[in-house]
Amino acid sequence: MFSQRLNQGFARLLPAPLNIPPKEWLRAGVGVLLGLFLAGTACSYAFGSAVALHLLGPLAASAVLLFAVHSGALAQPWPFVGSYACATAVGLVLHHWFGSALWVAALALGLALVVMCVLRCLHPPGGGVAVSVVLADSTLASLGDRVFEPILLNALVLLAVAVIYNRLTGVRYPKTAVPRKDLHHTRDSAPGERVGVSGADLDQALEELGEFVDVTRDELERIILATEQHALQRSLGGITAASVMSRDVQQASPDTSLQQAWQLLSGHHLKALPVLDGNKQLVGIVTLSDLLAAVMAQGRFSWRGLLRRRQVRVEQIMSRPVMTVRSDEPAVALIPLLSEQGLHCLPVLDGSQLVGVITQTDLIAGLKRHLLSAAARSDHRIPAL
Repeated sequence: MFSQRLNQGFARLLPAPLNIPPKEWLRAGVGVLLGLFLAGTACSYAFGSAVALHLLGPLAASAVLLFAVHSGALAQPWPFVGSYACATAVGLVLHHWFGSALWVAALALGLALVVMCVLRCLHPPGGGVAVSVVLADSTLASLGDRVFEPILLNALVLLAVAVIYNRLTGVRYPKTAVPRKDLHHTRDSAPGERVGVSGADLDQALEELGEFVDVTRDELERIILATEQHALQRSLGGITAASVMSRDVQQASPDTSLQQAWQLLSGHHLKALPVLDGNKQLVGIVTLSDLLAAVMAQGRFSWRGLLRRRQVRVEQIMSRPVMTVRSDEPAVALIPLLSEQGLHCLPVLDGSQLVGVITQTDLIAGLKRHLLSAAARSDHRIPAL
């Protein structure tokens, strides 16, 4: 018992895991090296090495945020550049009034923090900039108000390197809000947002927390949604695309006439037909919307008038490329495709071979069966046949 308590005590002293793969450590390490070196070189060339070296400390701290913690709210462009600007202004004013004493540096740090919060540009290394300006050596102090120039040059060069390097290495920076698709152009929220955690819930939770969270609101929402997806995937167990797909697939060829396509769609009560070429490879998909668009293009609202134009073939109106899924794709990955992206039919491929299609009806039926089975297990009843 004593050894167990001792192990638990040691475990509490250990730092929390970063949950960052080693590949990301290396990527960030190379990034901070390049960013600091290029910004320092530019500043040295323009203002001399003494000025560049005096400003290197805060710049190095900013580089860690921009390359290693690029998703954080503190690492975005406005907090970074804005904090450098307002911290420099605070440091210059206090240095001019009170000199270079230690208490002046502490006061500059406190005031800079308040100003950064007011201007929504909180960036911790900005506090280092304010202190550096107050405790400036003779070389930096001789610049007077021109001290803005080397500081902002450092910031802009480091920011440019961060944007270019992060994007070249597959990181979206800066973290701008991803526009939501509005397929129906109504005031309704997206189907996936009508039940569960909403944006308003997230805003209220952050307000109730009353503390600063070092992650942008959009990134926090993405984390919550990803967590929900993993929980849903676990609860759905082994349901995959192959479990719910329709296997007797009605299909068309590129040479299929629009009349034949309409007969297949109406005869089988379908909304989409996969289009396969002579080698049985999926080359497109034709939907009721595609047929309607063809009607509109003809300037007439008559199916009869359209279908008499035998020269129009499926390949002329089909949609491509086609969104497809693998046969082992988990059901949780199908839900957003069929509920939020406006898709009514997903072809299922095994390698390059079409093995089935999944419609919204197929998915709903599969989820219904899973819910019934789960309910029966929970109250020890035999599932209905």
